[in-house]
Amino acid sequence: MDTTPSAIEKSAIRKVALRLVPFVAVMFFINYLDRTAIAFAGPGGMNDGLGLSAAQFGFASGVFFIGYILLEVPSNLALHRFGARRWLARIMVSWGIVSLLFTWVGSMEHLYILRFLLGVAEAGFFPGAILFLSLWVPSRHRAKILALFYLAQPLTTVIGAPLAGALMQQHGIFGLEGWRFMFFGVAIPAILIGVVSWFYLADSPAKAKWLTAAEKTWLTGALAREKSATTTAHRHVGIRTVFGNGRVWMLATIYFGFIYGLYALAFYLPTIITGFEDLYGTTFNVFQKGLITAIPYLPAAVALYLWSRDATRRGVRTWHIALPALIGGLSIPLALFAGSPAATIAVITVTAMAIFAALPNFWTVPTQFLTGAAAAAGIALINTVGNLAGFSAGYITGWLKDWTGSYTAPMFVVGGFMLLSALLMVVLSRTGQAGPDSTGPSPVLTESGARR
Repeated sequence: MDTTPSAIEKSAIRKVALRLVPFVAVMFFINYLDRTAIAFAGPGGMNDGLGLSAAQFGFASGVFFIGYILLEVPSNLALHRFGARRWLARIMVSWGIVSLLFTWVGSMEHLYILRFLLGVAEAGFFPGAILFLSLWVPSRHRAKILALFYLAQPLTTVIGAPLAGALMQQHGIFGLEGWRFMFFGVAIPAILIGVVSWFYLADSPAKAKWLTAAEKTWLTGALAREKSATTTAHRHVGIRTVFGNGRVWMLATIYFGFIYGLYALAFYLPTIITGFEDLYGTTFNVFQKGLITAIPYLPAAVALYLWSRDATRRGVRTWHIALPALIGGLSIPLALFAGSPAATIAVITVTAMAIFAALPNFWTVPTQFLTGAAAAAGIALINTVGNLAGFSAGYITGWLKDWTGSYTAPMFVVGGFMLLSALLMVVLSRTGQAGPDSTGPSPVLTESGARR
């Protein structure tokens, strides 16, 4: 069979990549910036202003994920009912309004409530964005489209950290402290882009005015054929079957380790940089701290792209996931003994590169033994456990900092979780059943829970 893309196919995919992916990536950029803005506000005056300990700051950072987890499934059901375009626009405006209220937060309790509500408001955005983009391109083009979208996460910090620093330097605008104005500044774009997305996005290729009739016909036909071929994927899934599958829980634990490292860095790197003043006698202004915070994430974006491209070319192997986990687990504790700000950031950069190199490749593994609706249920479980790591990383890191008086123990915990992820990835592949390097036919968990 000739699989060479036709001129219409190339044109249609190119238009989707240029018209939709950058816009949805901007939505993701604002999403990640709003949820991590607290990381910049904390050492930028919020912790002192509200009288927060490290544990209280960590709890405020992490309680976001409780609201997010509780509403993720209902939000996804609503997305199916009302349409991805409308629901994504609603999510953005809702979280923008909640983010705006952080401008006037007055107490620790108020902060906790707003962080929880922010998680409720943002629930469903990431899987909704993935679903929306998936509705526009056939599966053979989906990996490339989603990889381009995923690049927005590390680039958010590259751009967002200096932006947050610049906003926090604007003391006195509207009578606000710098950190409060920063919350105001990052909230307004969410509301504006949410309104724009209602009119800019289209729910399907058939409704896109910017596609030619031939492009609409090709996309609609290709997507319809794929949907027809996977009709059996819509049968009922026994949830207990997925919850009782040991490989699903092993993957969930592996993902927990990656997300624990990701958010430990996201929430505490600005605080660690602020601590350079006491450790090394250095002095940085707020904008400089933002620039330093951004340093690890640009190489991380490059690593994500190159490592994923290699995995696509070779086929994802165990070492595409386990090796970055091993490097990240060993490097993050070493940052504590680097001896200078530059060396510390260099080591943390290695950790960030490792985390982002592993994440896209990790998500190729579940579908090697989960099919149809069982895959949807299993991936949802893995993602939920990962979001629990978002809560745990913030709170445990802060609690251990208060208890021990330093970040030594917390960073060893981060390294330990990532090393556990590396070990479990190797164990999973050695079973010969569901790892990237497994040989022979793998037993597959289907909708009914049977293996075939």
